[in-house]
Amino acid sequence: MRKAIFAANEYYHIYNRGTEKRNVFNNQREIDRFLGLLYICNRSESANMREQGRSLKEIGVIATTQKLVSICAYCLMPNHFHLLLKEVSHGGISKFMQKILTGYTLFFNANHERSGALFQGKFKAEHVNNDEYLKYIISYIHLNPVKIIEPHWKEKGIIDAERAKRFLSNYGPSSYLDFTGLERIEGQIIDKNGLPKYFDTPRDYEACLNSWLNYRAN
Repeated sequence: MRKAIFAANEYYHIYNRGTEKRNVFNNQREIDRFLGLLYICNRSESANMREQGRSLKEIGVIATTQKLVSICAYCLMPNHFHLLLKEVSHGGISKFMQKILTGYTLFFNANHERSGALFQGKFKAEHVNNDEYLKYIISYIHLNPVKIIEPHWKEKGIIDAERAKRFLSNYGPSSYLDFTGLERIEGQIIDKNGLPKYFDTPRDYEACLNSWLNYRAN
């Protein structure tokens, strides 16, 4: 059962992985489609990627309407995803996730000539209910790709912090780069104003992340 009952102006860590541990993001085209869905589905109107564009570059900028959620951070891994969402419209998280997962599953199945569920049941959600946990979740989401080069960093800590930081700086399907101040089209997905003012500058954010990069398990 899902742990969280969504409430307005509260934060939630949303995640799910591919059924049977399958990879759900196999190439740049699939990544681009999911990122495009994150952007285009975050409004009360229906989304039609055939008409509005198949990726962020094709969609461009859509006039601001009532958003369902604030997307505060995200990361796509080959077989799962992480999102940090703030509910801003009643029922917004549920509506947003239904649109995202339905749209992406239809796209993926059509391209892989398969049918049925793509993700493991209902998406998972955890209520992020205090400042320390919120700052931790932002770092946790952005550090997820380190597992690709250091599979046991979560249990043992990161062995080579500089190498990990270089890797993150080249990992595209994550909002890490937007938090470090890089200007790119993916920056329109996230809403930094949806977060408390923890990180007034990219340097403030990097200082917070560095404390985790330098973490060592006892």
